[in-house]
Amino acid sequence: MNVQLNHPDANLLGDIQITGSKSESNRALILQALYPSISLSNLSNSDDTAVLQKALKASGGNVDIHHAGTAMRFLTAYFSAKEGIETILTGSSRMQERPIKLLVNALKDLGANIQYLEKEGFPPLKINGSALNKSYVKVQANISSQYISALMLIAPSLPNGLKIELEGPITSTPYIEMTLELLRYFNIQSKFEGQLITIESQKNIVAKSLAIESDWSSASYFFSLAALSNKTELSLSNFRETSLQGDSKIVAIYKELGVHTSFNDNSILLKKHSSKKPKTLHLDLQNMPDMAQTIAVTCLGLGIGCILKGLHTLKIKETDRLVALKNEMEKFGAKIEITSNSLSLAPCAVLEKGVEIETYNDHRMAMAFAPLASKVPLTIKDAGVVSKSYPAFWEDLQSIGFSIV
Repeated sequence: MNVQLNHPDANLLGDIQITGSKSESNRALILQALYPSISLSNLSNSDDTAVLQKALKASGGNVDIHHAGTAMRFLTAYFSAKEGIETILTGSSRMQERPIKLLVNALKDLGANIQYLEKEGFPPLKINGSALNKSYVKVQANISSQYISALMLIAPSLPNGLKIELEGPITSTPYIEMTLELLRYFNIQSKFEGQLITIESQKNIVAKSLAIESDWSSASYFFSLAALSNKTELSLSNFRETSLQGDSKIVAIYKELGVHTSFNDNSILLKKHSSKKPKTLHLDLQNMPDMAQTIAVTCLGLGIGCILKGLHTLKIKETDRLVALKNEMEKFGAKIEITSNSLSLAPCAVLEKGVEIETYNDHRMAMAFAPLASKVPLTIKDAGVVSKSYPAFWEDLQSIGFSIV
């Protein structure tokens, strides 16, 4: 479906209930599958999490995770350690273009039995679960942090635990720290020192419950909306001032862009405030690359420039997000340059109206561009793609005054 968006006065008032973090939910679900004494609440209602839950209930056989990249990485490791179970793990056509060789190689080094069914280095995979008795592996650190987290999550279930040596500069450290903190929450002995992650073997976990914090990535679109609004007073539920999620750093970034955030119990209140904004925003997003689309579009709407670095992982997401951003931002009249690792946007004083945004089967493209509708009417094509991470997104926009046709 396509949706036509605009907001009559760009005044945003209301309360938004955002469900649990997709990143935290998916990690916790893997741990719960390994240790059934764990109980979870406020799980993400995203497609990705639903797909993962369904896959974890399957006892081998054919498992199709569609577009869910996190599920592909986490399940490759999970099923590799399920001794005696054969699984065919596949996904969408785009998923079959997303590399997984470095994770597969690491698992094979530990003793995993994995075969590529089509193209070398890419899904679909045939996984024969086996005992992974080795306890040491090297992996490149400048790859997707999900590869590293996938190994970390199965590590305590291995008979000898696991030491993971990271080679080279480390990408997306907050996501590794999130995985580590979840392990520690469930009293699994683990540490991260220098380039070495050490996780001890643990047979059982004493019964313990975890309430998943709401998703800061989903919240980021409301920070963008607040920055582009005339007036904002938005309450977002279930957020903590001390968060495991790296994307919580948007609070400081958007303060520069005119959004004040106050924490009250388990919610945050966003208010628009007048402030002198930078002519060009300079950021290294190596530790939170998924925020690049949201921030770049906010800067476009504010008429300021941005230079964003640390974006090399965006080329292997649901789409090549750097190319997609360039294509769609140029429709508004933006002047933008990209490299394999960066994006540079020149200030753009006037936005073209009535632009149609291609979403490239990428939920973040749809949601990142939606806030521009508070400035100019626009159309989001294939708008249902938001269900991957935030199924209620369009309904929540309507609740704060957006016209959606």
